[in-house]
Amino acid sequence: MNKETMLQMALESIGDHSRIRHWRRVSGGDINDVYRVQSGKQTYFIKMQRFPPSGFFAAEQMGLELIRQARAIDVPHTFGFGEADGWGWLVLEWVEGTETTQTAEQLGRGLARLHQCRGPAFGLDRDTYIGMLPQRNGWYGRWTDYYRDARLRPQMTRAAERGLLPVKRRKRLEWLLERLDQWLPDDCFPSLLHGDLWSGNWIPGPDGVPYLIDPSVLYGHHEFEIAFTELFGGFPVRFYESYRELMPLSADYHGRKPLYQLFYLLVHLNLFGETYGSAVDRVLDRYAGE
Repeated sequence: MNKETMLQMALESIGDHSRIRHWRRVSGGDINDVYRVQSGKQTYFIKMQRFPPSGFFAAEQMGLELIRQARAIDVPHTFGFGEADGWGWLVLEWVEGTETTQTAEQLGRGLARLHQCRGPAFGLDRDTYIGMLPQRNGWYGRWTDYYRDARLRPQMTRAAERGLLPVKRRKRLEWLLERLDQWLPDDCFPSLLHGDLWSGNWIPGPDGVPYLIDPSVLYGHHEFEIAFTELFGGFPVRFYESYRELMPLSADYHGRKPLYQLFYLLVHLNLFGETYGSAVDRVLDRYAGE
């Protein structure tokens, strides 16, 4: 089955039976093949993946809908997902625009409003993905317990299975996990988080309005999200200023920021290998010493 036929099938699965007028592959698809597709009705953004993991696109649609329902910041509308002949797809609204002088401020304020949305507990009632890695969730009464048992420990286990945890690294990680309470707050509330917010996971829409994309949602400590935005950079100063106007960071934030970045470094270690091992070790140097 050729690609246009697959794209036509994806559109028909959401009830658009008009013929495709134009389609082209677009950049930005590290995990999926991504396309701009113009039908007789409207223009879509379609993600396709060969043999996607179970529930992959369902989790992404759920995350986008959860953020949309918060009415704090824009996300592309999702039309539906499906699978046929070994291909999975997700059909979304096509969003296009150019940043303005107000975009960074709008992004910071929108993210802060999202983080003001409180959940019933820490975690989530369904599993998601972080990149291509499965993220098992569940509800936890304490943030430290969720972060240790649902976030850090599974990534450690995966790294060990891949031979990426030398004895010293493993022992120091275990030491750190047993003592997380020393650094993580016990009085934070569960904020709705995007969960994978690096500079490539938001886009400008019409009039420069920011849209969040590719979420890995959870309810967690809002500083966890901010720490990741600082890990690889790409967010302007005005983004952080406008965010803090609505959601201030605690005086202890910089002391635990590397602990929150550790999760994402372990994810990258598992995705890309020992290239990220030294960054993991630097975090361990800070907290676990020699």
